[in-house]
Amino acid sequence: MRFFPRPLQLCLILLLIPTGIMSAAPHSIPELVISSGDVDQTSAVLWARTPTLGIIRFEVWEDGPLGLTDLVGTYEDRVSDAMRPVKFEITGLEAGKRYFYQVVDRGGAIRTGIFVTPSVVGSYSGLRFGVTGDWRGDLAPYLSLRNVLDRNLDLFVLLGDSIYADYPSPDLNSRQAYTVAEFRVKHAEPLSRRLGLNFWAEVRASTALLAMIDDHEVTNDFSGGALPSTDRRFGRQGTFINETDLYRNGLQAFTEWMPIRAETFTGTGDPRSEGKPRLYRYRHYGSDAAFFLLDARSFRDAALPPFEPTDLLNPLRVATAKIAAFESGRTMLGAAQLTQLKTDLLAAHQAGITWKFILVPQPIQNFGTLGAGDRFEGYAAERSALLEFITQAGIKNVVFIAADFHGTFVNNLTYQTCAACPLLPTSMWEIVTGSVAFDAPAGDSFALILEHYGVISTTMRQTYQRLPVAIKDALLTSMLNLLLRAQGYDLLGFDTLDNRVRVLKGGAVAANTYGWTEFEIDPVSQRLTVTTYGILPYSAADLDQRFDQIIGRVPEVISQFEVQADF
Repeated sequence: MRFFPRPLQLCLILLLIPTGIMSAAPHSIPELVISSGDVDQTSAVLWARTPTLGIIRFEVWEDGPLGLTDLVGTYEDRVSDAMRPVKFEITGLEAGKRYFYQVVDRGGAIRTGIFVTPSVVGSYSGLRFGVTGDWRGDLAPYLSLRNVLDRNLDLFVLLGDSIYADYPSPDLNSRQAYTVAEFRVKHAEPLSRRLGLNFWAEVRASTALLAMIDDHEVTNDFSGGALPSTDRRFGRQGTFINETDLYRNGLQAFTEWMPIRAETFTGTGDPRSEGKPRLYRYRHYGSDAAFFLLDARSFRDAALPPFEPTDLLNPLRVATAKIAAFESGRTMLGAAQLTQLKTDLLAAHQAGITWKFILVPQPIQNFGTLGAGDRFEGYAAERSALLEFITQAGIKNVVFIAADFHGTFVNNLTYQTCAACPLLPTSMWEIVTGSVAFDAPAGDSFALILEHYGVISTTMRQTYQRLPVAIKDALLTSMLNLLLRAQGYDLLGFDTLDNRVRVLKGGAVAANTYGWTEFEIDPVSQRLTVTTYGILPYSAADLDQRFDQIIGRVPEVISQFEVQADF
């Protein structure tokens, strides 16, 4: 989470880890799990993990009008290590088709999955996809995902922190994974059965995935394009952090445990990206939507120094922080990735694709100087250049989707050309999606911060935590808007979307639940409906001590709004 300065984050982490977890026995029960991903019009990556050694077999079938009518292909591999999944790329598929695949392991376990190939440009088939991030291993089996199968999604996007390699959890009693083997344990944990349930494994079999790292796939708040000497956690080998063992081990495990192709950047002329993992993806689903999945960790410069909440009362300190963020040449994305993003945005625009979804793990909207060093605001010159490029190119219906804040926050996007320059409006907006399960959600975490700095008392914080979710979200919105107003930024909400928005439920903030967000494009009107589902949060102690009281929680609609496409 990036709202708060790193030292205070660490204090909160230590406070929020139940003491029983530190010595708990492993709780996960491995089983055969499957998934598909990196799907385009003609190919897909199929993936499986099984605890049973021996031959594993994949069969892929096309969904015909009368059922499974055409065997597309088969693939066999030998599992020699239960902690190393197998995967392969199937090609020669047809666009706009539904495919089923069946996986059988040596022990006779059988799992069936589904994926849909995107339609070609020129077709308007509609689209329904989900987005979320942030899975703590000790909070499985992720009750907030239990309704995903019912939504019949075409795609599910993972915006990072799919593991917490730097948090102790039942299956790895360590504050940091270091070796590839330890990272594999972390990835296996959320995909294993716990307390008789495995909702995340069911989701992964039900639809295709697009997956990206944030920081906790390696370690908290790392900057892959910085010098190793700037961060003692990474040792001294290599010119950049993305050349160190800790980064490479984390990325190897991530690539193994996600249904993605192992690609690298080549011909970039930039040593920080040349030959490095290429997680960036551009995909389009007919003329309904284009997706641009960004790696915001591997190539970024070192973050700015932490900005303490007490500094908000110091105008000089605020001004200095803003000027530092606008330092020319500072990059979050790296030159090669930023260039590719611009090229692909123009291609989608020229092809007449309606919606352009830029998927970035950290928010790009303005939240002010507090915690900005780890967000796009800390790389303000590059941020402004990107938003200005999109604006001047006339690219419409651009939506940024982020995670990392453990809550949902919606706002329009503005930018400045210098630290003291006026805010310039755009037609773009962003939604930050909440966490699958991170204790505590953003609302309760913010209340702890206010208590820590004496803004509210312990009694007031406890009263806040007992309030209904809708009231807590409204109070949090008011508090955050006070901070935004004080720094001259636009307030959270939908006010500048040219009356194209209709709010159906809730508001611009939904930060006191666990959950995920669904995006649905109507094939005729191209109207976008955004729905955030959530459940009341729970702790690891709750799972251990009163699971029978929380097992019945079903995700409900926390917020929902519609946005008309701009033609």
